[in-house]
Amino acid sequence: MEDRSSGAYWTQVLKLLRNVLIVWFVVSYGFGIILVDLFNKVSLGGYPLGFWFAQQGSLYIFVILIFYYGNKMGKLDIKFDVEEK
Repeated sequence: MEDRSSGAYWTQVLKLLRNVLIVWFVVSYGFGIILVDLFNKVSLGGYPLGFWFAQQGSLYIFVILIFYYGNKMGKLDIKFDVEEK
């Protein structure tokens, strides 16, 4: 039997939030700042990949994360029967 308590719901929500924040941190801080020299050896559209991640790539990833989070939260709400009607 599946646990449908509020504690189980919030555990799943916090796991999702943790995973989204990890991706956000790795892309923005890791790819855009720490690993920029490594990525700058590769070119994308005539620009170094590290520069691209710092200026454009991280924005695309953030928008993707917004839609991913919204989709997963909608599924969690349905799973735990707390969706808005």
